[in-house]
Amino acid sequence: MTPPTYDFVIRNGTLGDARGLAEGDIAVQNGRIAAIGLNLPKGKEEIDAKGQIVLPGGVDTHCHIEQMSGAGIMNADTFETATRSALFGGTTSTVSFAAQHPGMRIRDVLSDYSALAAAGAMTDYAFHMIVADTSGENIEDLNQAISEGHRSIKIFTTYDKVRLQDMEILATLRTAKEMGALVCVHAENDAMIREATARLLAEGRTAPKDHAASHPRLAEIEAVERMCRFSELTGARVMIFHISTIEGIAIVRNARARGVNIHAETCTHYLFQTEDILDRADGAKFLCSPPQRTQADQDALWAALGRELEIVTSDHAPYRMDESGKFRHGRDAPFPKIANGQPGLELRLPLLFDAMVSDGRKGIAQFVELTSSGPARIFGLKTKGDLITGKDADLVIWDPERCHTLPDALHDNVGYNPFAGQELRGFPHTVVRRGEIVVRDGRLEAQPGSGRWLNMSSPG
Repeated sequence: MTPPTYDFVIRNGTLGDARGLAEGDIAVQNGRIAAIGLNLPKGKEEIDAKGQIVLPGGVDTHCHIEQMSGAGIMNADTFETATRSALFGGTTSTVSFAAQHPGMRIRDVLSDYSALAAAGAMTDYAFHMIVADTSGENIEDLNQAISEGHRSIKIFTTYDKVRLQDMEILATLRTAKEMGALVCVHAENDAMIREATARLLAEGRTAPKDHAASHPRLAEIEAVERMCRFSELTGARVMIFHISTIEGIAIVRNARARGVNIHAETCTHYLFQTEDILDRADGAKFLCSPPQRTQADQDALWAALGRELEIVTSDHAPYRMDESGKFRHGRDAPFPKIANGQPGLELRLPLLFDAMVSDGRKGIAQFVELTSSGPARIFGLKTKGDLITGKDADLVIWDPERCHTLPDALHDNVGYNPFAGQELRGFPHTVVRRGEIVVRDGRLEAQPGSGRWLNMSSPG
C-alpha cells in the first residue's frame, strides 16, 4: 500500500479565492498548501468537503487588542480572547496596534505588545505602530522597527493623547517613504469635532444619538483631503482607515486619478448600520468614530467596494457594557465620556459572506479579495490570503446553506453582540491555521500562544 503523501487532504470541495472558483482537492504538508487539483494522493487525514466551500483564512488588518485607549480605558479583549473569537469567525491573521502614548519609546511599546501577543495569540499576527510622539529617539526607533519587519504605521489627526500636528505627520510620512513603510491614518479634523461637541453639550444634547452630530461629515472630508495632499507632497504610501462618507470615497477616487499612492478601507459597521442605530435605548453599544452615517452613504460604500475601497476590516474595539468599559464614567455619562468601539472580529466574515455570497451582492471572488487577498497584499503578508501552492495553509471550510441566528454574546470577552438576533446563511465550521485544525465543528482546538508573528515585507 502506498503510504500517505500529505498531512491531510480536503477533498471534493469548491475552492475559492480572489481569482474565482474551481472544484477540486487541496493538500497540506508542513503547514503549507502542497498541491491543488483533482484526485490528489492520500493524506494522513482526509476531510470530505462535498457541498462545502473552501476559502483562504480571513486577514483582518484593523483590530484593537489588549490596548489602552487614549482616554485610559483598557480593551475588554486580551490576545487570547480576541484571537479565539477571530478563529471562530474564520479569521486566521490579525493586525492590531502597538499603541505608543506621549512619553513612551516606540521600541519599548513594540516589545511589550510582542510579549503579550506571543503569550496569548491564536491567530498569526502583526502590528501597526501607533506613532503619537516623534520626539527624542523615536524616529530612530521607528526606522529600526521598520527595518525589522514592522512596516505599518498608524497616526491620528484627532484625539488629545495621540494626535500628531501637521509637521509631525509630514516627518512621519517622509520616514515611511524612505524606509518603505505604509502609513495608516485615522482622518478626522480635530477642531471641527471639538467645536461640534462643545455646541451640542451647551444645548444639552448629551445622548448617544448625538454622537453622530459631534463628528460632522466635513471633519472626515477635510482630513481625508489633507492626508491625500500630504501623500501627494511626500510620495508616501497612505491607507485611509474607516471611510464612512460619499465625499470621502470621491476624494480617494480623485487622488488616485492624480496618481497619488492612496489606499482606503471601510468597516463592517458602516456597511450594516446607519446613524439611526444610535437612537436605540442601548445606543451606547454602537458608538464608534467616525460614526455611522446615512443610508445614502451606506449605499455608496457598498458600490465602492473593490474600487475606491480595497478592503473591509472589523475595527474591533471591544468594551464591556459596564464600569470597566462603556460606562466607566457612569451609565448616565454624556456621549463624549462613553468609550467608542464595537466588537467585530468574529462576525466580519460571516456578515459579509451572507451579504456578498449568499445574497449574491458581490460574489465569492470579491468577498475573498476584500477580506483576505487584498489585506494580505497591501500589508505585505506574503504567505497569506490566497489558495496557492507554497502559501500558508490557512483554510476555512464554509457550509453555504447553514442558517445561523446570531447569539447575544460571542467568543470574545465583550459580553454583547451588536448583531444579535440577525439570521445569516453560510457559516464556517472548520478552520485551519498553517496546516493545523484550530476550529473543528464548533470546538476550539488551538492553544494560547500558538500564533506566530508575521514579518511585513515591503508593501505592494
